[in-house]
Amino acid sequence: MSFITLIQGASRGIGLQFCRSLLARDPGAVVIATCRNPDGATDLKELQSKESNRLHVCKLDITNEQQIVSTSEFVKENFGKLDLLINSAGMLHPSGKGETSLRDVSMEALTLTMQTNTFGPLLMGKYFGPFLTKGSGSVGVQSSDPKQRHTAVLVNMSAKVGSITDNGLGGWYSYRMSKSALNMATKNLSIELGRGKNKVICVSLHPGTVDTDLSRPYHKNVPNLFSTEYSVNCLLSVIDSLTVADTGKFLTYDRTVMAY
Repeated sequence: MSFITLIQGASRGIGLQFCRSLLARDPGAVVIATCRNPDGATDLKELQSKESNRLHVCKLDITNEQQIVSTSEFVKENFGKLDLLINSAGMLHPSGKGETSLRDVSMEALTLTMQTNTFGPLLMGKYFGPFLTKGSGSVGVQSSDPKQRHTAVLVNMSAKVGSITDNGLGGWYSYRMSKSALNMATKNLSIELGRGKNKVICVSLHPGTVDTDLSRPYHKNVPNLFSTEYSVNCLLSVIDSLTVADTGKFLTYDRTVMAY
């Protein structure tokens, strides 16, 4: 059976590049791409026109639980399993810029950022976890030890600024808190989805600072800005190398283990 990936947040940036890279490297790969507004996702629609048999696009707003459920029903009816789930959609702040001080903090912004960056990916784990446990087992490096074998991988795209230990500058309250909480969600998922015969590896990944709309306001301060293609290639190398021993970890694009 085909290698099946679901990419949540695939209309642009890292999510769109994951679609391109996964389809390009495996002629048998199938990608389910989700985004809030498929009709407005010009680049994703163009890719789908070229890969109509292998790229399926679903409408999914990560803050809308019913749309998550509807997409899970689509996966159940058409595939019955997943080999890789990547939660890619992210929000820095509704304004597009992180809070520099407490004066900028608001309940509305905190809530929306947490819904997008934390609550949504956790619900994705809830509804798509059962499909991951039925995956083909072709993700990553397979160990000869049966206890180390796994079926699939769940990736939550995190960020270095979500590390409590690494936080020396403060600010960016909504984004930092949401990514730190996402790392906790990943750890919890790794425990629950790591039980039983068909284990699922769950990791948080930091992609580096990438040339996307999210990071654009801060590009002038970044000495080594990654292209989406370079970042995704690095991330796929990390994903390919994962074993059960890595589940629950927070890893960077070069496989460095980040402290929570």
